[in-house]
Amino acid sequence: MTKERPVYPFTAIVGQEEMKEALLLNVINPLIGGVLIRGEKGTAKSTAVRALADLLPKRSVVANCPCGCTWGDWDHACPMCIERKDTGEELEEALVAMRVIELPLSSTEDRVAGTLDMEHALRTGKKKFEPGVLAKANGNILYVDEVNLLDDHLVDLLLDAAAMGTNFVEREGVSFAHPARFTLVGTMNPEEGDLRPQLLDRFGLLVDVKAEQDTRQRMEVIRRRIAFERDPQEFCEEYRGEQEKLRNEILLAQSRMGELDFNDEVLRTAVEISLHLGVDGHRADLTLVKAALASAALRGREKVGREDVVRVSHLVLPHRMRRNPFQDSKLDTKELGEWLQERFQSA
Repeated sequence: MTKERPVYPFTAIVGQEEMKEALLLNVINPLIGGVLIRGEKGTAKSTAVRALADLLPKRSVVANCPCGCTWGDWDHACPMCIERKDTGEELEEALVAMRVIELPLSSTEDRVAGTLDMEHALRTGKKKFEPGVLAKANGNILYVDEVNLLDDHLVDLLLDAAAMGTNFVEREGVSFAHPARFTLVGTMNPEEGDLRPQLLDRFGLLVDVKAEQDTRQRMEVIRRRIAFERDPQEFCEEYRGEQEKLRNEILLAQSRMGELDFNDEVLRTAVEISLHLGVDGHRADLTLVKAALASAALRGREKVGREDVVRVSHLVLPHRMRRNPFQDSKLDTKELGEWLQERFQSA
């Protein structure tokens, strides 16, 4: 049996701080709705996603569950696990590694959402569900490269599941729902076309990435990559301490999420920012608060404050700031930074 090749450490990635922060926030709170990483090729997008999965601890799941249900969380278990439990079957616990589930661009809706076997339902009176990609993604990272080239209705499906944490399948009056709590990561190169504004808005966070422009930083990127390729084991060992430290911080942040609360000042800050920028709807306000909670949890804070909302604004708002179909969202990023500094300089 061949030994798996080590994955490049997350903590060894040079620069790209906004991308790393956005990924961590979504892992801490998947209900943020995912992150869209927009930029040229060769900027460590796929490396960061795989490194993040390798960084995270193993998950405790129900053994032999096709939906990867979390062990002990029966309130969010799939109907198959509930039925097995109710009939007295002795379920077993299993530890599984976090995985990156990739979605091919050629995927059909049935392959993504799963299907219901209507013939079996009519014959036996019982539902039979054939799991799709969203079932495999539950508890994992769902990675969609070149998401802008995916059919719009499939992007809608993914974003709905990411926002609700549940996948609904309906066919001929028969419905089935299972947990789909995953971290959605989409990547795209703007030169190959953009997402429709309605879909762009539904990604929780957005990060624009580009190659390092600092000479020393670029040299360090090359130095570390060559060192990893020459001796992956030794290179990973150098970062073992940093990896463990970050892994523990993520675990603590996930446990803090249920304890953190916010006050009216946090809500007012989120709303004022959205109103100032003329953002439509309430999705930006909600995402600002969700991301602020995750950010505060990651930093070990006991309560969420105005400064946490301001901190995540650069990830939540740029893709929601379009004022007309011909205006690039990047044009308003400088304005956003200046206004935030002026309005909340005491934060």
